[in-house]
Amino acid sequence: MMLKAVFWDMDGTLIDSEPYWHAGEMEIAKANGGYWDQELAWAGSGTPVPQVAQRMVDHGCQLSVEEIGRGMIDYVARAEAAHMPWIDGVTDVLESLVAAGIPSVLVTTSPRHLAQGLIDQAPAGAFAGFICGDDDVEKKPSPEPYLAAARLLGIAPEDMRYCAAMEDSMSGLKSAAASGATTIAQTGYIQTDTSDGPQFASISSYDGVTAATLDAFVRSRVGA
Repeated sequence: MMLKAVFWDMDGTLIDSEPYWHAGEMEIAKANGGYWDQELAWAGSGTPVPQVAQRMVDHGCQLSVEEIGRGMIDYVARAEAAHMPWIDGVTDVLESLVAAGIPSVLVTTSPRHLAQGLIDQAPAGAFAGFICGDDDVEKKPSPEPYLAAARLLGIAPEDMRYCAAMEDSMSGLKSAAASGATTIAQTGYIQTDTSDGPQFASISSYDGVTAATLDAFVRSRVGA
């Protein structure tokens, strides 16, 4: 295979967790004098928690950015511990990559304990590691999280095109594409239009997707 590695965004790409985040945001806003709705919640998809919290303050929430952020993360952590909302078929893709000897790395703006919680519930051996929001790297849409993930595996920047990056939000797609990775948009679980994003290809589900499918995307991109 030409495929060297697969880098995975977390929310909306591996797990359908946006409903958890949005429910937490709604609960916090309602309890603390703010206004929040689904449109505002989706507009924050893929952006760091402090940015979403600041927007909630701007819409009247009477808590600090730090208090809102802690509340959001605690809500989602409890929900994911009770039930990790894997997107249909994605664990089969991860198992296919394990069988093919292709490493995966999680690349998320979520905090460390949420990233670790997902890896703990993933198929055995699925992830070689993760880059998370608590790491000292520039955040998406900077390419740095993906380049840091590549460094975990010893992959040089010039070889990023041989790596697939799975993303859903525009911020994440820009981050992955700017790193040089062969970027694939998962469009099935996000309600914002990313059709004009920088991705090489888009998919709406994981039906029939295997390590060979992702290898074919890489081969197509590099002209092999």
